[in-house]
Amino acid sequence: MRVQYDHYKYHPLTEITSWMEQMVKDHPDVVTVVKYGKTYESRDISLLKIGLNTGKEKKAIWVECGIHAREWIAPAFCQYFVREILQTYKTDAKMEEMMKNVDFYVTPVLNIDGYIYTWENETTRLWRKNRSPGPKNCSCYGTDLNRNFDASWGTIGVSFNCCSKFYPGSKAMSELEIKAVTDFVGSRKDSFLCFLSIHSYGQMLLIPYGHPNYTAPNYDELMMVGQGATEAMWKVHQTNYTVGTPPDVLYPISGSATDWARMQGIPLTYTFELRDNGTYRFELPEDQIQPTCEEAYRGVLYIITYTHDKTFNGAVANTAVTLSGILLAAGVTGATLR
Repeated sequence: MRVQYDHYKYHPLTEITSWMEQMVKDHPDVVTVVKYGKTYESRDISLLKIGLNTGKEKKAIWVECGIHAREWIAPAFCQYFVREILQTYKTDAKMEEMMKNVDFYVTPVLNIDGYIYTWENETTRLWRKNRSPGPKNCSCYGTDLNRNFDASWGTIGVSFNCCSKFYPGSKAMSELEIKAVTDFVGSRKDSFLCFLSIHSYGQMLLIPYGHPNYTAPNYDELMMVGQGATEAMWKVHQTNYTVGTPPDVLYPISGSATDWARMQGIPLTYTFELRDNGTYRFELPEDQIQPTCEEAYRGVLYIITYTHDKTFNGAVANTAVTLSGILLAAGVTGATLR
């Protein structure tokens, strides 16, 4: 009998990779591994595609973890999320319906080189960026991958000192990891209903946009769904999460994954900042993995259920369809920031 995988401890990349392969073996009818890019150090970037094969073109939901290397709770959450949806869809009618209608694309660790580096020793544990070399005449390594997307790139919340942890790269999309995401999601952007990026810490649910001069066209909807998600999270362990744009509740940023996704026309894009509020910062103890994942799962489930029902259950969808029709007639598209 094989040893039960422990979802309540942090795992190095080799164990996460083996776990991904095991998921395919355990659930061959619903799980596949998709390699969709390479890192700077030539490692494969992989995701788990999870869904029931209906033979039809399906809608999609994106969940990405570990874009910042030191935020270990994020990959832990992605693994927990996969376990939960695979455990529930056979007994829970709602999850089964969602697995029929959408495919989940889950990247447990996007910043693979950086994540491996944080496991080297105590001096590297708090590394944030990837591991690509800086520009000429710079002895520092790494770009902040969540500042490298082509979304108001390099305008706010970054530093062009290549040694800074907020260095956004030499240009938008300069990093292979970001090219992988934008190529994969961008080529299927019309099928994606939802784009979730999991981070830590701060107990926040961030909506677009990170730049204070721009407002998402569906700001009210993003706030409403976000508040529903934070209430669902609070019910689990009474942990308070704050919902809002980065300038309103954190600090202004540019070049983030969720801003880019919203600009592609993906309607519901959120960044989760998981526990805690600053006591342990990026070194959240393992005894907090379970409660953190339990509450975050409820928030994610709230968002994806709303997204699913809006798309597939007529009543909820009608108002949204009418509204988007009006906006399209008025020439407002996903590319329009305001």
